[in-house]
Amino acid sequence: MTTDPQNLPAKKSGLLNIILIFALIILLGGETYYGNRLRSLSIEREQIKEDYSMINNITFGLFSVDQWREKIVTVVNHQVSDFSMTRKQQRELQVQVENQLHDLVNKAVAQINKPQKTFGGKLKKFAFKQFVDPAKIQAQVPSFAKTIITKINSPASKKRLKNIATSKLDQLEKETYDSTIIASNSVTKYIAKKYSVSDPLAFNKKINAELAFINKATYNAAFAMLGCVLVALALWLIVRKQIHLHTSLFIISLLFAFVLLAVGITAPIIEVDARIHSLNFMLLGEKIVFENQVLFFQSKSILGIVEVLIKQPKPDSIVIGVLIFVFVIILPVLRMLGRGIHILAANKLGDNQVVKYLAFESGKWDMADVMVVGILMTYIGLNGILKSQLSNLNIHNDFLTTVTENNTSLQPGYFIFVGYVAYAIMLSFILKRISVKPEQI
Repeated sequence: MTTDPQNLPAKKSGLLNIILIFALIILLGGETYYGNRLRSLSIEREQIKEDYSMINNITFGLFSVDQWREKIVTVVNHQVSDFSMTRKQQRELQVQVENQLHDLVNKAVAQINKPQKTFGGKLKKFAFKQFVDPAKIQAQVPSFAKTIITKINSPASKKRLKNIATSKLDQLEKETYDSTIIASNSVTKYIAKKYSVSDPLAFNKKINAELAFINKATYNAAFAMLGCVLVALALWLIVRKQIHLHTSLFIISLLFAFVLLAVGITAPIIEVDARIHSLNFMLLGEKIVFENQVLFFQSKSILGIVEVLIKQPKPDSIVIGVLIFVFVIILPVLRMLGRGIHILAANKLGDNQVVKYLAFESGKWDMADVMVVGILMTYIGLNGILKSQLSNLNIHNDFLTTVTENNTSLQPGYFIFVGYVAYAIMLSFILKRISVKPEQI
């Protein structure tokens, strides 16, 4: 049995085509897996950050009467419980008491020495002058003052004073509250149940470690996803002269673009996070501290931005949302479908004017690249405004210290969307090179 030499190139070409398709399917599967992982991690991170911003919101912290009450009562209770006069304070207080006693004696003597009109008053004045020497009383004032100070500083007296002060503080604490207490308690219970933590401090500690892990995993997934696309592009370089392989490679390349677009529009692209990192000041010798006070947090995907705009009651917002949806999402999908039909379909369908327009001419209406620039400019503008405004809140003096924090950033979804735009431009160039119709080039 002999093999026809003319069939060898055909068999070799078919085998190469199968190997190429198999390799591309593996890369496409990798891109899809990492894309799905990136999207899932991004959404999980967004939910965690929303919970974090909710429980650490400035409304439940720095702007909450309950928080101020608890912190102030804690400081005052501590001061009352640890109250003890030093010798210097005792001497200063004794001087004050002596002055008060001297004034009291002088007023009493002056009152008695006034002209008396009644018989009883005259009798009291006579008896006072006969039996009382004001100078001797004044001389005994220091010993009286010392006795009073000793009595005040006795354990029994200090205990009574502390009990009185504590009871008044407890009464004030019960009477001081605001409308956020119910909402704050509900949020705390929700967070404790969802994340299995005992209090907000434990939640913050747990979440900070978890967010660091998610951030790293998200960017790793983004790099792996883009890496799969780069390898697919490298295959174009390798087989660029193998015309019989172009159709298979281009169709699967369109699927790569679909995955990039799907992840790019559904994963968060920008995150706005402004907070007061710390605010502290001294009260009665003790430090009052507020930490991680979230002023504002939002994280949105392109699809999320469209949804928000369309749900607005204003007609102009709805129009903008519809335009973004049509020219940034729908039109790119139609362009890829048109390219796929043009390459795969028979001449009649492939040369249809609508298909040809979508494949070659509709790029002028595709606003995905404009969206990339718009998002970048929005990020630069927001970041600049937040930095400027937050810098005005940074205070450093002997009484008050505040440190603000701006965590606004572009998210992996944005870089995937940028990857899609760059990849789509390359596909346009490749389509023109492999098109068999000269008038389409």
